[in-house]
Amino acid sequence: MVAIKNTDADAFVARPDPARPIVLVFGPDAGLVHERAERIIRASVDDPRDPFALVHLEGDALASEPSRLFEEAHTVPLFGGKRAVWVKAGGRNFAAAVETLVAAPPVDCRVVIEAGDLRKTAPLRAICEKAKVAAAVACYADDERSLARLVDDEMREAKLTIAPDARSALVSLIGGDRRASRSEIRKLALYAHGRERVDLDDVLAVVADASALALDAVIDAAFAGRVSDAEIQFGKALAAGTSTGTIMSGALRHVTQLHKARAAVDAGERPEDALRRFIPPIHFRREASVKAALSAWTASRLARAMDQLAEAALNVRRMPALSDTLGQRALLSIAMSARRK
Repeated sequence: MVAIKNTDADAFVARPDPARPIVLVFGPDAGLVHERAERIIRASVDDPRDPFALVHLEGDALASEPSRLFEEAHTVPLFGGKRAVWVKAGGRNFAAAVETLVAAPPVDCRVVIEAGDLRKTAPLRAICEKAKVAAAVACYADDERSLARLVDDEMREAKLTIAPDARSALVSLIGGDRRASRSEIRKLALYAHGRERVDLDDVLAVVADASALALDAVIDAAFAGRVSDAEIQFGKALAAGTSTGTIMSGALRHVTQLHKARAAVDAGERPEDALRRFIPPIHFRREASVKAALSAWTASRLARAMDQLAEAALNVRRMPALSDTLGQRALLSIAMSARRK
């Protein structure tokens, strides 16, 4: 099989193997798929803007005319130099065109096929993984390490440094699509242009999901018993555009999840298993706070906190003019209760 390992993907993309002129780039991360396909093309031709050097084909068109891929891949460059064919897969099956090409691979042409997420049994993927003259590069969502490296690379390119807490927060807010992640990082770098360092407040002000970060921060501070921090984070959450009603709903949801997890632990379940079962996946920066809250709060105290937050949430809706004061008072009360243990 010629499936490129995920750990080897970047090295292969930077220097594509000439013995494998046909490359399938696929996966659920469309941004990363496109980025890697483009990098392979740039490494394969002298000038991607030259229409004689690079030919664009649509997979749906090849499904109706499979011989065209073979013809384009074997066309001799008019003015010499390197040549490439970039195929964008669509909804139709053009595996027959690729199978013909694999049987008689091009010598002086690179063929890059950009596709979406493909099962192992998908004809296109099966052909490219089995053929010695082809390679299949899978593109999955970036993990924390990859995202951190992406942040560092973009910050370095922009001649900026980033504070550790800002870096951690930014990594927790991006991911899923490489193109979107890179766009968010560059937007942040542009916001900080003219300075030397990116801080947490910059991330809160710029990144698309900053309100979610601020919401987590105020809830974690409250249930950890950090009274002054809870007050500060409440103000930051409001500044990030998070309404008091949303903060109260988030706090109520969190205490409900903690209560279920605490009850499971009391029944004999391991804390880590209870957290995994009742609380949605959390970023590593929150993990310690959530575990500490689960350990510090008893089921009965969490039940009382649940009632208190439910009443506060109702009052916030009933008295919008006093919503900020009511919400802040409720969260500070939770924080003081957490401190008493």
